[in-house]
Amino acid sequence: MTKIKIVYASMTGNDEDIADILSEDFEEAGMQVDLSEISQTDVADYLQADVCIMVSYTYSDGLEGNIPDEGLDFYHDLLESDLSNKIFGVCGSGDTFYPEFCVAVDQFEKAFLQAHARQGAKSVKIELAPNNDDIVKLDHFAQTIIENCQ
Repeated sequence: MTKIKIVYASMTGNDEDIADILSEDFEEAGMQVDLSEISQTDVADYLQADVCIMVSYTYSDGLEGNIPDEGLDFYHDLLESDLSNKIFGVCGSGDTFYPEFCVAVDQFEKAFLQAHARQGAKSVKIELAPNNDDIVKLDHFAQTIIENCQ
């Protein structure tokens, strides 16, 4: 059985909702899903999975997009990890009010690539809370990863 590890960072609940949507998609496909909040997770937890999913909001002070504070240690550990033979995917929410929209998604994507993981689907960026159109995008994201596992 394919094992999926979903790690999320969520301040407002939007990214937890995204993680829950993905979790349901993978479970419906018969995959084993382990879901955890980023401050309660070690990068080493990804080693027990076939697929590594990151869902993160972008924290911004209005001048620069950043990794959420509670995820900085995780992010730096990810940069130093070897996730060869793992498939990854990244999603996250942001607010176009800020000049750097969803840059945490881009930063996590680069970190996974540096860790030698293989991207299983194009990253998904969502404006604030996921709406019906976003759910379709997330379902497609999950389906693409599922196909890449076969």
